[in-house]
Amino acid sequence: MINKHSSLPLYTQVERYLTTEIKNGGYHSGDLIPSERELSEKFQISRMTVRQAINNLVNKGILYRERGKGTFVAAPKIGYQLKGIVSFSEDMRRRGLEPSTKVVSFKTMSNPPEHILNRLACRDEKKVIQLVRIRFANEEPVAIETAYLSYNLFANLSEKDTGGSIYDFVRKELKLEIHRAEQQIEAAIVGEKDGFLLDISPGSPVLIVNRTTYLSNGVPFETVKTVFRADRYHFSIEMKNEQEDDHVFSRD
Repeated sequence: MINKHSSLPLYTQVERYLTTEIKNGGYHSGDLIPSERELSEKFQISRMTVRQAINNLVNKGILYRERGKGTFVAAPKIGYQLKGIVSFSEDMRRRGLEPSTKVVSFKTMSNPPEHILNRLACRDEKKVIQLVRIRFANEEPVAIETAYLSYNLFANLSEKDTGGSIYDFVRKELKLEIHRAEQQIEAAIVGEKDGFLLDISPGSPVLIVNRTTYLSNGVPFETVKTVFRADRYHFSIEMKNEQEDDHVFSRD
């Protein structure tokens, strides 16, 4: 399993061994892996080499440590494609995960923050619906959404409508077409309140996505701040080269 004569570094070989074991079902999410001492004795290599391999896998999010307990297999991260516009529920089902939602707050806000009015282009109306929800994948909390919806469009939205997809409500109930969205992503440290709702410790890393979504007529209907658990999510972006070749024509 470990070839000491290979040009491949020993710690990389240990990484590959552990990764293969996880992929093949030798270890499952939450399982305790062998200690550094056990692995060093198994492969007849130094504990420092084993430690480097484990550190690399921890940094990649494949393993995680618990002080005084050992090193465990992390749950696989949920991939989030920054391409296309789909609801959370639809995205989870595509990945074979069962989505669910807990509504934390649903209310009409008068005189909301100025930046919310600006994003929704409703400065004259000065009234929005605020919706706070915890999003679950297979009963595990993975994100908190704080959405602000245009009151003019969603005046008839009831709390019972908010357990599912707002996008479905827009398409099926309002008979409107969703056209595009603008998103910004940033890394942050979770506070005590959000950490409690996400079942993670305060100070844990999170990813924050701010999104404003527009109808086909160019009118924004929602602006949403979503706090994702960084240990359960990764983001990927597809980029294409849209620059066309410049053609230079000359005449004699």
